[in-house]
Amino acid sequence: MSDSSSVTFHVQPGGVLSGQLRVPGDKSISHRAIMLGAIAEGCTEISGFLEGEDSLATLKAFQAMGVEITGPTQGRVRVQGVGLHGLKAPAGPLDLGNSGTSMRLLAGLLAGQAFASELIGDGSLMRRPMRRVTEPLARMGAAIATGEAGTAPLRISGGRPLRAIDYALPVASAQVKSCLLLAGLYAEGRTCVQEPAPTRDHTERMLRGMGYAVDSGDGRACVSGGGRLQGSVIDVPADISSAAFFLVGASISVGSDLLLRHVGINPTRTGVLEILRLMGADIEVRDRREVGGEPVADLRVRGAPLQGIDIPPEQVPLAIDEFPALFVAAACAEGRTRLTGAAELRVKESDRIQVMADGLRALGVDARPTADGMVIQGGGLNGGRVDSQGDHRIAMAFAMAALRAAGPITIADCANVATSFPGFVELAATAGLAIDAS
Repeated sequence: MSDSSSVTFHVQPGGVLSGQLRVPGDKSISHRAIMLGAIAEGCTEISGFLEGEDSLATLKAFQAMGVEITGPTQGRVRVQGVGLHGLKAPAGPLDLGNSGTSMRLLAGLLAGQAFASELIGDGSLMRRPMRRVTEPLARMGAAIATGEAGTAPLRISGGRPLRAIDYALPVASAQVKSCLLLAGLYAEGRTCVQEPAPTRDHTERMLRGMGYAVDSGDGRACVSGGGRLQGSVIDVPADISSAAFFLVGASISVGSDLLLRHVGINPTRTGVLEILRLMGADIEVRDRREVGGEPVADLRVRGAPLQGIDIPPEQVPLAIDEFPALFVAAACAEGRTRLTGAAELRVKESDRIQVMADGLRALGVDARPTADGMVIQGGGLNGGRVDSQGDHRIAMAFAMAALRAAGPITIADCANVATSFPGFVELAATAGLAIDAS
C-alpha cells in the first residue's frame, strides 16, 4: 500500500463549488460485491466498483484464494463465483492494507473454511481492535489467534465446525454484524444479531439479492446456514461517505451550487443529510430511484448559513464515517455544536476525535474533545498546517475547510486518500476547490 507520508495537500482559501459530478462507487458495497460474488454460484457482474486501495485489497484477497476475477476496468468487474465451499487456501498471508472492513468481514467468512488463513495489514490496521469480531466468532466455534492486544495478525484455524449463536452487539457496528452473518452462512442452525441502534444493511440487501434468505426487523438480522448464493448483476452507487465532503464544502461556501449524481441514499447511511439539514443546509434530493436493491438519488446542495446543534444520538451510527466532514461544518457554523455517543471514532483509521480536534485547533477553532465526541464553537477558520495522521477522511475534510479559511491550508500525510477516493484532488479541483498535491 501507499507510503502515506509521501503526499501533501496544498489548498488555497475561498472559492465556491459548482457544476455536476459523480463521486466514486460506494466502498462498503464494493467490498461486499466481491466477497459475496466470490462465494456465489455463477458469475457476478459489477459496475461502479470503487477502484480504491481498500476495495482492491478485498479483490486481491479473493484472487489469492483461487477466485477468477477480471477487472476492474472503468469500474467494471466480473467475478466467477466458486460457491460457499469453493475457496482455496492462499499461498501466504492475506494483506488487507488499510481496510478494517476487509479484515473484519473476512474474519467471519474465513472462520467457516476448511483451510487455515492469516490476515495482516498496514501499520494502522494492525493497531485496530479485532476482539469485537474474534470473541463472538469464538463463541461460534472458530479458533482465531490475535496479537497480545487483540489486534492483527489474525490467524484463523481451518476445519472448525461453526454453530449458530444469538448475539447482542454491545456497540452498533455494521462490520461486526456483517462478520457474524457471513460466519452464519457456514454455521449449523440460525445465527441472529441484535443491534442497539440501526447500522448500514448492505450485507442483508445483497444476500437477498443473491437469493439467500435473511430475516430482519426491529434491529435484528438472522440467517440460517447451508444455503446457496446465486451470481447477480450489481450496480454500485456513488458513495455517500465520499459525497459528504462535497455536501459540506458546498454548504459552507456562499454561492456554491453543486449537483452530486447517483448517490446511494440507503436509509442506514443518511445521517449526514439529516444532520446537515438540522444545521440549516440547503440540500435537495432529486430523482429518487432504486438500483440493484439500493436506493439512489441526485443531491443538489447550495451554500447556506449553518447553525450549531446538539447532534441527535439516534443519528450518530447513521453518520459515523462522515464526522470528520461534519466537524468542519460545525467549525463554520454559528454557535456551538456538540457530539456525544461516538466513542467508535477513536478506533477508526486514526483517533478521529483527537486528530480532528488537533487540526481544528491548529486552524484557530475552539474544539474540545471528549471521551465520546466533541464540542465545537463555530464561526470560522484560519489558515495553517494540519496533519491527517494518514487518515483519508481527515485529509479530505480539511481540504474542504479551506473554502471558508482565512488563509491557505496545508495537509500532511495524505496518500491514504487513495484507499477510498482515487482522483479526489482532480475531481475537487474540477468543482472549484483550489487544491494541488505534492
